[in-house]
Amino acid sequence: MNQTELLEEILLLARQAGSAIMGIYEKDFNVEYKADESPVTDADLAAHKVIMNGLQHLTPDVPILSEESADISWDIRQTWHRYWLVDPIDGTKEFIKKNGEFTVNIALIEKGKPVLAVVDAPALGVSYIAAEAIGAFKDKGDERIELKVTRKPNKGLIRVVGSRSHPSPDLAEFVKQFEDVEMVSKGSSLKLCLVAEGSADIYPRLGPTCEWDTGAGHAIAEIAGATVSKLDGSPLLYNSKEEYLNPFFVVSALQN
Repeated sequence: MNQTELLEEILLLARQAGSAIMGIYEKDFNVEYKADESPVTDADLAAHKVIMNGLQHLTPDVPILSEESADISWDIRQTWHRYWLVDPIDGTKEFIKKNGEFTVNIALIEKGKPVLAVVDAPALGVSYIAAEAIGAFKDKGDERIELKVTRKPNKGLIRVVGSRSHPSPDLAEFVKQFEDVEMVSKGSSLKLCLVAEGSADIYPRLGPTCEWDTGAGHAIAEIAGATVSKLDGSPLLYNSKEEYLNPFFVVSALQN
């Protein structure tokens, strides 16, 4: 299966998970809380099941790391050079608020780098897809638009996207470097996709995220032409350490 075929299969799978999510989203649903106090719903688990079954059928030899089955030892994970990184619902708080800003995230990681991904926003009817050999696209079902970041100067009006549910005091300090700032709030991995599509210029993440929160959106943004880097400018990598927590990072369409 080539990258084009695989990407289309993953898009279909993400949309199947999205359909399972929407069946629950439109009704009353249960919310439970994990040990770290993060919420989980019936929809997270339903989407997880759809995605796990689909990936195991499509690529039975490729291991899977999902937020909902993350109890895999580092001894095992450090042998992985190619694996699927999944967040069945990124933005569970947005799901609970019913504001539509949640996503299904599936990324293929090779040697620490996301190389193929789908971010599907089922309540918004839009998907973002990308693969290194193909490019990045925004798919509305009846229309597919290629995403190509146009680098803009680090001056004038800068559109900064930040978290809707996780405001960071460090963000206010970060944006002081710009002359004129427009703040945009968005939930989930849609923040990375906004930079990819040109609706935002920069996304500084100065708060905690896990690798499954960012892998798919990272691929969309980077393949579209944005940079995704740690605060020191080095690449944001995956499966390079025992813990799942990301360092702080910046997604940027600004000129260096």
